[in-house]
Amino acid sequence: MRKLIWVFLILTTGVLVGWCSNQGAARMASEPRPITRREPLPAWEQAGIDRFREARPSVVYITSIAYQRDWFSFDVQAVPTGTGSGLIWDESGHIVTNYHVVEGAQELEVTLSDHSTHRARVVGLAPEKDLAVLRLADPPARLRPIPIGVSADLQVGQFVMAIGNPFGLDQTLTTGVVSALGREIQSATRRRITGVIQTDAAINPGNSGGPLLDSAGRLIGVNSAITSTSGSSAGIGFAGPVDTVNRIVPQLIAKGRIARPDLGFEELDPAYAPSFGNPKGVIVLRIRPGSAANRAGLQGITRSGRRFVLGDVILGVGGTAVRDLDGLLNLIETEPLGSSIPLDVLREGKKLRVPLRLEAK
Repeated sequence: MRKLIWVFLILTTGVLVGWCSNQGAARMASEPRPITRREPLPAWEQAGIDRFREARPSVVYITSIAYQRDWFSFDVQAVPTGTGSGLIWDESGHIVTNYHVVEGAQELEVTLSDHSTHRARVVGLAPEKDLAVLRLADPPARLRPIPIGVSADLQVGQFVMAIGNPFGLDQTLTTGVVSALGREIQSATRRRITGVIQTDAAINPGNSGGPLLDSAGRLIGVNSAITSTSGSSAGIGFAGPVDTVNRIVPQLIAKGRIARPDLGFEELDPAYAPSFGNPKGVIVLRIRPGSAANRAGLQGITRSGRRFVLGDVILGVGGTAVRDLDGLLNLIETEPLGSSIPLDVLREGKKLRVPLRLEAK
């Protein structure tokens, strides 16, 4: 009998201990866990946060609007046709973005970082550089222009930040490095854009026209395009270099277009180059009378009986080789109008240097 009592007491005690343990565990699970005290962020991480906070007021959201007629009611409606990003260039309300962001737009709306929306108009376009300048119709006070950096001394591996509005999600930050320099992409006019920065910072549809910044928060490029099989970021994004932007934007603000030099000659269509032995360079087809090329003594293709005779082939500028007219234009467009450039020319099998004065078109 005593054994049965002891067995009963032992079993009862085990049940009570288990029940108490379960109750204690349940009570502990229902109580909030103690919060671990937050340590100060590492200096590099805090620096990235600070740069974003400083730059975000300079980044805008652009909506392109077109008018469409409803075929049932015949009412004309304003319909958003695309979105993109842009950056505040100056306190006068000029906004820099990509040409393809505003291409075909009949109206433009710009949303600032404080979520206020403003009408804007186009003041200058450079399709061959994929750049456009807008101006706010009624610029608010105290706009914050983005700080301008330099792209000529960039190095592969440098830390970069991209800010924009991918997929309509405003004020988005992505980070990465400069993946490569000196890339080429094609503009809307099918001209090559050279000196392009490649980055692995995620750039998606809607990022176009937004800034690419260095670790100090300075503008080093304008995000322009991606290479992707899906249309979304695949780690290969491109940005136009700020040195080009800084040269072109003042011209677009002042004149609405790039001040291009007039070479004064026409190029032979490259499709016909094999007929002349396929020389490497720009084949001069004809010279316009009274032009800079005419005064420089450049020679075009002439005809001798039934045979066409090759004239000058432009091999380069000052020792820098060019393979086509795009390459030649990209070189000379960095030179001021009125200056003289040394053309490397092949004429009758001999190489010579011809000075050409750059005159406005």
